Amino acid sequence: MATFSKTILSGSTDGKGVLVAATATAGTLVHTGSTTAATLHEVWLYAVNTSASDVKLTIEWGEATAPNGNIEYTVKAENGLYLIIPGLILKGNATALTIKAFAATTNVIVVHGYVNVIA
Repeated sequence: MATFSKTILSGSTDGKGVLVAATATAGTLVHTGSTTAATLHEVWLYAVNTSASDVKLTIEWGEATAPNGNIEYTVKAENGLYLIIPGLILKGNATALTIKAFAATTNVIVVHGYVNVIA
């Protein structure tokens, strides 16, 4: 029977948001998946934009290759949290898959979230 455990993003410090400093690939590390093939990471990500202008955010999902690994979203200015990744799954891999982010403007997007680890 599978076990579920909720955990913070590996790129987070003590559960705090991850400030997106990168403005191009390779992005700021948000989370690193498992190296165990039988382990799944169900990832939930939310973004907030602290600037006065809308900002494009790019999530590099598992790889940095566009378009296969890129998810793009324009985060509205000063308007609370937006759901960016709604529980998508990363499967464990011998070389852990990563989630990275970059934005059109540095240090104004903060990514929050959690991971449900399914083993």
